[in-house]
Amino acid sequence: MGRHPKKPLEAVVANQQGEIFELEGYGAAAMAGDHKILLTRGETIEMPYGSELMMLPQRRPLVFDFDRGEFITLETNPYDPGEPIFPVAVFNSPGYVNRYTSAYENRSKEDLLPLFSYGAVGWGGKKGFCSAAILVDKEPRQDLRLMPLKGIKKGVKQMQKKYPENRLMRHLERCALEYSCPAAKNFFLGRFEAPLPTSRACNANCLGCISFQSTDNLVACQERISFTPTPLEIAEVSLEHIPKVEKAVMSFGQGCEGDPLTAFDVIEPGIRLIREKTDRGTMNMNTNAGMPDRLGRLFDSGLDSVRVSINSVRPSCYTAYFRPKSYEFQDVIKSIETAGEKGKFVSLNYLNCPGVTDSELEFQALQLFLERYPVNMIQWRNLNFDPLAYNRIMNKAGGMSPGLGMEAIIRELERLFPHLRHGYFNPPKENF
Repeated sequence: MGRHPKKPLEAVVANQQGEIFELEGYGAAAMAGDHKILLTRGETIEMPYGSELMMLPQRRPLVFDFDRGEFITLETNPYDPGEPIFPVAVFNSPGYVNRYTSAYENRSKEDLLPLFSYGAVGWGGKKGFCSAAILVDKEPRQDLRLMPLKGIKKGVKQMQKKYPENRLMRHLERCALEYSCPAAKNFFLGRFEAPLPTSRACNANCLGCISFQSTDNLVACQERISFTPTPLEIAEVSLEHIPKVEKAVMSFGQGCEGDPLTAFDVIEPGIRLIREKTDRGTMNMNTNAGMPDRLGRLFDSGLDSVRVSINSVRPSCYTAYFRPKSYEFQDVIKSIETAGEKGKFVSLNYLNCPGVTDSELEFQALQLFLERYPVNMIQWRNLNFDPLAYNRIMNKAGGMSPGLGMEAIIRELERLFPHLRHGYFNPPKENF
């Protein structure tokens, strides 16, 4: 028997108590911008380990009615009249990019969903919950099964004893134990990539900032770092991690801070302290890249790579999301050019949302961008923002165009740019 790749999945909904169940006789719907899709087995995978199902409050689920042969919106459970039901989405594990988003209708345009990504999900019978996701990075860097709490707590105690005065160590402890940050956990476990948050300030006001929010109904997922570490504190964290980890990566620019280039005055001497002791380890920066001169000086001090956060290569769409305070999109381009001139590794932290990222207009602009500027890698990251609201904002900023499909654009980029890498995590310099 075949796999029946075109067989539809059943719709998945939730009741008021948050109990999630399938609706027999109704197909699982998905969205790409304004386009409705009936989810099939061929476009889904078993929900990846570590993914989370989420009920979407104050919203109506969109499903496919097989009897009527059309998409409909449900207010209540058709098998339990009067019982309110709600849409369900999946927050996929790191390494997976959303093919489609969850299908739903808002009750109010003013009420934004919390800052997560909302992938489409359906029920696949014996396969259980199935996610409309594409695997882009197999590395187990943030696999929760490899992060035992006992080992993390042991690492925390060791660092408390060894560095009792290092405030950055204490901050990372909170990130690992309270906010469940995978990067902070990896530091205390002595594996892969470790974070170096430094900046209290930012030169952008991103719609989906997860450490600072001024929008009335949005709440930041975590508190922003409340102090600026000293160069010595930065160096101590790095020099603790690098010797014990093969192909170690140290990254400035985390979700619990602003943009690291605003903390140049402590990062630059911090890198110099590290490089005086060792040339091992990859010094990386995740940044909005709005300060090209500062970034160039950090490269000269020993920074090895940069990951530039970007939601679109169209200036109007970029500006509508990042809302820069003291720089322009041209400064971002200048930073990428500077990195290329200095022979540094450049990744795009491409914040994607189906229906926008895979639109004809965006894909055409991306092709021209990659032909013109020195980009070595695209890190496909799901945008943590209300997808309906984002689609509306981007259509206003850049116009509407047909969608090409997320997998289709990734495969076409592989064909057009065979040396361009695709993934999710910052690579070590040994793999550049």
